[in-house]
Amino acid sequence: MKNQVLAISLVLISMIAFGQKSELKTAEKAIKAGEFASALVAVNSVDAMLATMDSKYKAKYYFIKAQALAGQSNYAAAADSFNNLFDYEIEIGKNKYTKLAKPMFGALIQKVSTKAIDLYSNDKNYKDAATNFYLTYKLSPTDTTFLYNAAISASSAKEYDAALVYYRELKKIGYTGITTQYLAVSIETGKVEDLGSKNQRDLMVKAKQYKEPTDKVSESKQADIVKNIGYILVNQGKTEEAIIALQEARKADPKDVNLLLNEAQLYIKLDRMDKFGALMEDAVKLDPTNPTLFFNLGVVNANEGKIEEAVAYYKKAIELKPDYADAYMNLAVAMLAEEKEIIEEMNNNLSDYDKYDALLAKQKILYKKALPYLIKADTIERSEGTVRTLLNMYDTLEMFEEADALRPIYKEMRGL
Repeated sequence: MKNQVLAISLVLISMIAFGQKSELKTAEKAIKAGEFASALVAVNSVDAMLATMDSKYKAKYYFIKAQALAGQSNYAAAADSFNNLFDYEIEIGKNKYTKLAKPMFGALIQKVSTKAIDLYSNDKNYKDAATNFYLTYKLSPTDTTFLYNAAISASSAKEYDAALVYYRELKKIGYTGITTQYLAVSIETGKVEDLGSKNQRDLMVKAKQYKEPTDKVSESKQADIVKNIGYILVNQGKTEEAIIALQEARKADPKDVNLLLNEAQLYIKLDRMDKFGALMEDAVKLDPTNPTLFFNLGVVNANEGKIEEAVAYYKKAIELKPDYADAYMNLAVAMLAEEKEIIEEMNNNLSDYDKYDALLAKQKILYKKALPYLIKADTIERSEGTVRTLLNMYDTLEMFEEADALRPIYKEMRGL
């Protein structure tokens, strides 16, 4: 009886093995004929037997399934099957199908990456480009530049949820994006060229086809990654999270003034000008020759009613950048800060001619003090605002010749 049971078991095992072999052979023929859907049906029919599948069929199963999936453009699933094959043959100490599969897998990665580049560069289809760049990265995790490209593409497509996932993954793996160009000057053209690798460059220099070899190392993208995480969080209305992200980045790179400025911009969105001003002070210490920083400090102090401080900051911005039109304009406006109070008093003393005249004289003194800066702003960058303000000042100061010269220009700017 035991022998009979054993015989039946052996028959069943033999039949199962025969079924596996038959279905895999059918799938193999379908692949050769380019009938990938049929191949997938055949190979999927033995999925349930995978756990007990004979080792001589299991590797072939992964190999055939990967081809069928790739043929149907299901690249992610195809990659899983290829990787299962590689892992399994390492486990059993064989390399039969891995040797055949490696070039196929490489071609698959190339196909997906080429599609991603085409979608990005030619079609400007950033959403699908992001998907394919990310898929390329998942197919080949060592090629981390594709993950960076996926993040950039998703951001361009305003697919912020996906972009945030990609940027955070870049941050997690410590991606820097640092590359080295191996440059040399061509003897023939006299131009600097990138020769691809150090060995290639050195050979060309040794052959006297190039001279003056130099290495050019790109800057790290880590700060940009954190900054972009911050921007995305802002776009999602998560300003507080964005601030935390940028503060974290600043701890890692405290001398990066751009990170500081980006955090400062977030405080503007939160209407926390005290924090903005404090960060501008820090920024000036890091970059004391940056006129924009002093201009921003001028704005902060002017908004807080600290006119003397604002004037000093605007003058410093102009000292660093003599053609800074906005700084000249804001300096003039700051100098005229007292005017509002003077005009209110004038309106309250319309019948008191002596008081009114004294206030008018005070207003004219303010105008004369601010006028040179306003003229400079108008000279550098004329706008309807600068011309309108100048006309008002010329009329008040009874500078009729200057006003008459400017009036037709103002009318033309207004389309009258």
